[in-house]
Amino acid sequence: MLLAKIPPTDGKMTYIYDDWVFHYISEDGICYLCMSDEKNKHRVPYAFLQDMKDNFLSRYGVDAAQVAIAFSFNEEFSKIICQRMEYYNSGGAADSIDTLKNQIDEVKDGMVQNIEKILERGEKIELLVDKTDRLNQQAFRFENSSRNLRRHLYWRKMRNIGICSVVVVLVIFFFSVGACGGFDFHRCKGGQ
Repeated sequence: MLLAKIPPTDGKMTYIYDDWVFHYISEDGICYLCMSDEKNKHRVPYAFLQDMKDNFLSRYGVDAAQVAIAFSFNEEFSKIICQRMEYYNSGGAADSIDTLKNQIDEVKDGMVQNIEKILERGEKIELLVDKTDRLNQQAFRFENSSRNLRRHLYWRKMRNIGICSVVVVLVIFFFSVGACGGFDFHRCKGGQ
């Protein structure tokens, strides 16, 4: 039924029948046909058909194919078909667009990872900035409290020096009062 729809002219076409997609390339009266189950993918099946066409023509040529009996190349060429089908079904036939898509996906994944790392670094930087601000505030408070403490200790020292000076003066005064015979200093005055 499908072969009847293929025109005798050279060309390529895709037919969809139920869940199956049939692709063909027709050149020089030879039809290369394959079936797939992916409706939206045409590049890989056509790459497979082009590969089959090139293999067939390089092995047998156009003239031998025109005069051959049906299925006469089947035993010899079916091994090549199986090898190439395995190759294309395993993803080895990814054409340049699929390769490019994969590379774009890899680059995109790398960029997403880099952006995530940058965002993590940004969060870490924000934490460092917050900690730096807190440390700066603590350093300012520490500087103020140490300045106040230094003033307090300085005035305490001055007070102690003043008190000690007054005590020394008083001790010297009382010692001289005792040595000179009292508050009127009569012994010290009388010796003149």
